[in-house]
Amino acid sequence: MREIPRSARPRQAAGSPLAGRVAVVTGAARGVGAALARRLSDAGMLVALIGREEATLRKAADSLPGPSLCVETDVTDRDALDRATREISKTLGQAGVVVANAGIAVGGPFVHTPADLWQRVIDVNLTGSANTARAFLPQLTCTRGYFLQIASTAAFGSSPLMSAYCASKAGVESFALALRGEVEPDGVGVGIAYLHWTGTDMITGVDDHPVLQALRRNQPPFARKVHSTAEVSAWLTAGITRRARHIYAPPWLRWCQPLRPAFPALVSRLARQELRRQPPSRLAVTTGVLGAGGQADLDAHLTAPHPSPPEHP
Repeated sequence: MREIPRSARPRQAAGSPLAGRVAVVTGAARGVGAALARRLSDAGMLVALIGREEATLRKAADSLPGPSLCVETDVTDRDALDRATREISKTLGQAGVVVANAGIAVGGPFVHTPADLWQRVIDVNLTGSANTARAFLPQLTCTRGYFLQIASTAAFGSSPLMSAYCASKAGVESFALALRGEVEPDGVGVGIAYLHWTGTDMITGVDDHPVLQALRRNQPPFARKVHSTAEVSAWLTAGITRRARHIYAPPWLRWCQPLRPAFPALVSRLARQELRRQPPSRLAVTTGVLGAGGQADLDAHLTAPHPSPPEHP
C-alpha cells in the first residue's frame, strides 16, 4: 500500500457535493477505473485506487490532483480487501463512494477455454464485486454512502465466445439489484452502470473476434461508436453525484431497457449466422484473455502462492 500525499484541492471541487468525501475505485490501474479515479479527484474526493498492477496503479495515483491512496490488492482475496479497508479508513477516512469496477474478459469457444481461466473471470468480475461490497458495506453504512456496480450491455444479451464475461456481467447486475433492496433501509444507495463499446485495451482486438465483429457490424451507426474512457468516466461521475440507481454510458442505452426481452434472440441469431461462416480453426485461435489488464491479473494470479489443500487422514 502506498500513500500519495497531496496538498491542494482542484478548483473544480468548490461546488461539488462529492468534495471532501472518500471514494474507492477497484480496477483503477488503467482504463475506465483510472479515468474515473481522476474525475472523482477533480470533484474534490479523496481517492483510494485498488488494482493488481502496482507500477501502473502508482502512476495513475501520481496523476491525480487531490489526496489519494494506492493499494495493490486482488479483489478475490477477502483478507487482502479487509486489510485495504482498514488502511483506507485510517489514511483517508471512511468510504462514501465505492465503485466495483475490477473486471477481466476471455474470448473464445467454451470448450477451448481452460476451466481455470473461465473460472478466473467469474472470480474477479462477480465474486470480486461481492467481496468488495462485503468489505466496504460497514463503512458505507456509517457514511450513508453509495455503491456503484459496473456492469455492461453484455448483461442485455449473451454473446457466444464470451460466455464467462457475459455470465459474470449478468450476475453482477442481479447481485446489485438484490443488494439494493437489502441496504437501502440503512441509507446506502446502490447503482448499476451499463457500459457499451468503451475504448479500453479489452476491446483492442474486437475486429478480430468474429462474433463481436458481427454484432457491431449489425448495430446502427450510432451504436457502433467506441466511447473514450474520458467520456464514460464523465457519465459515471454525473451518476455518482446524484446517487443514480442506473447509469447508462452512453445515455441512449436507457431506451434499450424496455427492449431487453428481444435482445437474447437477436444476438443468438446473428451469432449463429457468423459462427457458420467461421472455420473451427479460426474460432480456436481467438481463445484467451483480452487486454493488458486481464493479462496482468492472470500473470499475477498464476505466480501468486496458493494455499495447499488440507491433508486428510
